[in-house]
Amino acid sequence: MVENTRRLGKARSALAEKTQGRSLKKRTRWGEEVIRSMLLFCGIISVFTTIGIVVTLGSQSRLLFTQDSLLDSNHRVREAMTTDQNELVMSAGGLGIEAGDRIRIGQEVMRVESISEADEESGTKTLVVERGLEDTVIAEHSTGGDISLVQRVTIREFFGGTRWQPQIGQFGIWPLLNATLLISGIAMLVSVPIGLGTAIYVSEYASERVRGILKPILELLAGVPTVVYGYFALTFVTPLLRLLLGRDTVEIFNMASAGIVVGILIIPTISSISEDALHAVPDNLRQASYGLGATKYETATKVLVPAAFSGIVASFILGLSRAVGETMIVAIAAGAGPDFTFNPFVGAETITGHIVRISTGDISYQSVDYNSLFALGLTLFIITLILNIISGIVARRYREVYQ
Repeated sequence: MVENTRRLGKARSALAEKTQGRSLKKRTRWGEEVIRSMLLFCGIISVFTTIGIVVTLGSQSRLLFTQDSLLDSNHRVREAMTTDQNELVMSAGGLGIEAGDRIRIGQEVMRVESISEADEESGTKTLVVERGLEDTVIAEHSTGGDISLVQRVTIREFFGGTRWQPQIGQFGIWPLLNATLLISGIAMLVSVPIGLGTAIYVSEYASERVRGILKPILELLAGVPTVVYGYFALTFVTPLLRLLLGRDTVEIFNMASAGIVVGILIIPTISSISEDALHAVPDNLRQASYGLGATKYETATKVLVPAAFSGIVASFILGLSRAVGETMIVAIAAGAGPDFTFNPFVGAETITGHIVRISTGDISYQSVDYNSLFALGLTLFIITLILNIISGIVARRYREVYQ
C-alpha cells in the first residue's frame, strides 16, 4: 500500500514537471475550423435558399389576388356611346357578364349595375353602367370597340371553385388538386405494401449476400429518369389496363396508370428508409422474441414493425411528398386538361402537370396565367410542408429509445 502511494506521488511529480510552463488551453486546429466554417456556410446557404423560394412564391402569388387582370369578354360595342350616356349596347354571347362586374372599354373602367335580356333579333344586350371608375376618364366609345372584363381573383374562389380555366376567368383549384391527391393515393396503395414487404424481407429474411445485392438494385429504381417512367405508363401500363378492364372503361390518358407508376417510383424511398429503421432495432429484441417461441414472421410483424414504427411512418410520408411533387409521369400519362372527377380511369391534370404545360407555352410576363403558376407552386409547397411537419410529429411521438 505504501509502495503504491509512493509510486503515485512520483507519477504526479513527473507529470507536473512535464507540463510545467505549458498551457492547458484547447489548441486551435485550423483544419477542423475550416471544415466547421464550410459546414456552417452550407447550412446558411440552404436556409437562405429556402427563404428565397418562399419569398418568390409568396410575392408572385400575392399578385394574383391583389392585381386586376383583363380578360377578353368577346363582346363588342354595338352602338356608339357618348360621355353623358350610362347605357351600353353590346353584342350578345361571349363571356357571361353579371351585375357588379367591372368592364373596360379603351381606358375607361365601368361597373355593371344591371343587364337587360338579350334581344334575339338584333343579337344585343343593354347594360346600365357606372362610368369613370378608378379615376379613369369618361370618354366616347365608337361602335365595334372591344369590351374587356376586369377581374381580381379571390382566395374564396381559388380554394372553393371546381373549374380551372384562367383564359375565361375560372380559378378554382380543386380539379388540379383533386387529380394530384387521387394519383398520390393510388401511388401509396401500390408502394406501401410492396415497399414495406420488401423492407421486411431484406431486413429479416434475406442473407447478407442477397441483401447486399437486392438493396442497391432497389435503390437504382430511384435513379431512372421520370420521363422513362412516364412513357412506361403510357405504352405498357395503360394498354394493360385497357386489356383487362376494357377500352371503353379506361381512356388512353388516365390517372390510374399514372398513379401505379408513381407508386413504383417511390417504392425505393419507402423500402430503403423502412429497412434502415428495421435494421436499427436492437438485435436483443429479436433474440428475446425467438426465445419466447415466436416465429420469424411473428417477430417481424409484432415486435420489429412496432419498434420501428416512427421510421416506417416517416418513410410513408416522405413517399407521399414525392408522389405529390412528381411531374413528368403525370404530365405524360395522366392527361392535359383539368377535370374535376373521381373516376381514376379518365384523364385529368395535376398541379405539376399543369405548371409544366402552361409554363412551356407562350404566356406573357405578369399575366394572370403567369401569376397563377406561382399560386399553384405555393399550394404544393404548403402541402409538402404540412406532410413534413406531420412526419416530424409522428417520428417524435412514436420514437423508441433503446439503451
